[in-house]
Amino acid sequence: MKKIKAAIIGSGNIGSDLMIKIIRSSQHLELAVMVGIDEQSDGLQRAKRLNIATTHQGVEGLVLMPEFAEIDIIFDATSASAHIHNDALIRLKKPNVRMIDLTPAAIGPYCVPVVNLEQNIQALNVNMVTCGGQATIPIVAAVSQIAQVHYAEIVASISSKSAGPGTRANIDEFTETTAQAIQSVGGAGKGKAMIVLNPAEPPLLMRDTVYVLSAHTEQAQVQASIEKMVEAVSQYVPGYRLKQAIQFEVIPEDTPLKIPTVGEFSGLKTTVFLKVEGAAHYLPAYAGNLDIMTSAALATAEKIAQALRNHQSSTGASA
Repeated sequence: MKKIKAAIIGSGNIGSDLMIKIIRSSQHLELAVMVGIDEQSDGLQRAKRLNIATTHQGVEGLVLMPEFAEIDIIFDATSASAHIHNDALIRLKKPNVRMIDLTPAAIGPYCVPVVNLEQNIQALNVNMVTCGGQATIPIVAAVSQIAQVHYAEIVASISSKSAGPGTRANIDEFTETTAQAIQSVGGAGKGKAMIVLNPAEPPLLMRDTVYVLSAHTEQAQVQASIEKMVEAVSQYVPGYRLKQAIQFEVIPEDTPLKIPTVGEFSGLKTTVFLKVEGAAHYLPAYAGNLDIMTSAALATAEKIAQALRNHQSSTGASA
């Protein structure tokens, strides 16, 4: 059976890394088109050398290409504002194409593969939240599976060198989108997100800290749930791991914490420290923040493509 044909919009670091991942490891996808706006960009030049069709006229050029008719999945690795325009134009030309949004635009539902991909497998547009969201929301969800989570706060620390123009332009969207997804996907009553651009040399690997305030429950159950979730994420992000032992603190009722958006809290405080090392397919190993986005997007697209192939097979068989 033929693979599902895909296109990538955005020939920068994220789009280029995604291109290499699809070519190297995808079981269900064939990259048919690479789209950019700079003809001399490394991403477009590399795609040409790999005999992949290209256009440097953006999404307007994509919809005019003969290959567009056969494309069923499109990755958007541009920016939040650009994605709104891209999705609108593509929908006019091909309403049922599947969009994998790697920007914080959040037109479609938030998607974290290990948490809620199955619920969104039929969505026409899925949003990959943010790098911090992909790294930390699974942890919040793991605690939510065991106990009610009242509040979750995440801090994503990434190397300044791994934060390109798109990342820097979307800082506000990062915090808003991640906080919302902590609640809607992770299951927290309230969520907060922060990002730190670390200028250290040599560049440091991505670090994520997750603070979860939940109803009091057995710590061993919470730890087992978190460790199981970390293992699940590492299946598609091999460099994802716990940096150190999970920390627990019981907050007694007579000395509660005072959280501005929550009020007084007593229960279990869980602190998780994560490290994300990139696979270094196209990007440096320290750019784990970008690698986790492309890895999560590919894992999502693989499941969607598999579902499309199964549907095509059953339709062909019944015909």
